[in-house]
Amino acid sequence: MPRVASAAEAVESIQSHMNVFVQGSSATPVPLLDALAARTDLEGVHIFHLHTEGTDSFVAPGVERHVRSVSLFTGPAARSAVEEGRADFIPVFLSGIPDLFYSGAIKLDAAIVQVSPADRHGAHTLGTAVDAARAAVDVAPLVIAEVNAQMPRTHGNTALRAKAINTWIETDRPLPNHMPSEPSDVEAQIGQQIADLVDDGATLQMGIGAIPDAVLARLGDKLDLGIHTEMFSDRLIDLVEAGAVNNRRKLVKPGRIVTSFVSGSRRLYDFVDDNCQVEFHSCSYTNDTAVIRRNPQVVAINSAISVDLTGQVCADSIGHRIYSGIGGQMDFIRGAALSPGGKAIIALPSTAARGTVSRICAELRPGSGVVTTRGHVQWIVTEYGAVNLAGLSLRKRGDALLSIAHPDFREELRADLLSKRHFQMG
Repeated sequence: MPRVASAAEAVESIQSHMNVFVQGSSATPVPLLDALAARTDLEGVHIFHLHTEGTDSFVAPGVERHVRSVSLFTGPAARSAVEEGRADFIPVFLSGIPDLFYSGAIKLDAAIVQVSPADRHGAHTLGTAVDAARAAVDVAPLVIAEVNAQMPRTHGNTALRAKAINTWIETDRPLPNHMPSEPSDVEAQIGQQIADLVDDGATLQMGIGAIPDAVLARLGDKLDLGIHTEMFSDRLIDLVEAGAVNNRRKLVKPGRIVTSFVSGSRRLYDFVDDNCQVEFHSCSYTNDTAVIRRNPQVVAINSAISVDLTGQVCADSIGHRIYSGIGGQMDFIRGAALSPGGKAIIALPSTAARGTVSRICAELRPGSGVVTTRGHVQWIVTEYGAVNLAGLSLRKRGDALLSIAHPDFREELRADLLSKRHFQMG
């Protein structure tokens, strides 16, 4: 396993027309990714990745002539490139990504990852982002690694033997730092609405951002909460330290927080470092509906861009513009719905664009992707309330959603609702 002095030397083994996986989120191997993007001698190289952080060099104009981004979940760095046709996007459930690699539907030639330093047994770990990286390093014949002295050593299905790494560089740099955000008044109200739906003993799935943070900040008086999620951030630590989260009632890995990746501040990275109470697993496991449903009272908290009056949830695009991806929303919406006593929640502010656009809409914009179908949807929450659409007719759904829309838009939405025959029946 040859160590090399520079990132440029490390990526010399990448050849034209290769398919390359690049680890993402807080574990994005920035020096190696930058070095690959600088390879103007290449052609036809495709980089498969999820949300990346720390660099946008690989989606800069002109780079696609040599190295083309293919995102399985589009983060901020890649949005413009996808919109302008300089990069590609694959819509896929997060749970399904590893099988694309294992099955050969996407045949990987190389994987570029960031790992923790080797332990006394000669094993590295995939650190803070296992998600699809586990499958990538399992199948790729060429593995190039950044061994970062500041990458936490994590537990779960994260180990990577030194002999599995073909080429590596050493760094000592901090991971991306995302401090918890302070919720706005609207986000705080939504947070309280959701917290009221969480019962003692619930198993939680949540994402990152102001609304999940607002929910977590209001759960300190709950008992015996568990965590089985695709990701988490800093606010969860407060609940662990307060004793509200102890994972006692979970049936899947009781006593353990189960996740696929994390993103936050140094406090979070220190929390997961060599912490046997936190297990990182492939997203094919964390997001497997058959696994999720085994836990009791799963409460899945996910966000949306807009919801129409029939309950269709758009979460990945703004019209035709790809904004993010399907991610794990449907995995957990379905898993929570099948969990005994579970609740699947979609949370969103009632308006966008500084109050000029209603997120509860008569119809989704042309091109909008339906991530959660109206056949799967349960709870919708805004700052004006929480409604459960499960089992409701189209007419009753429309009435329920009107009750939590912003008051400035309710009459307009009601008029549109009454103009449609299927809302007048049922």
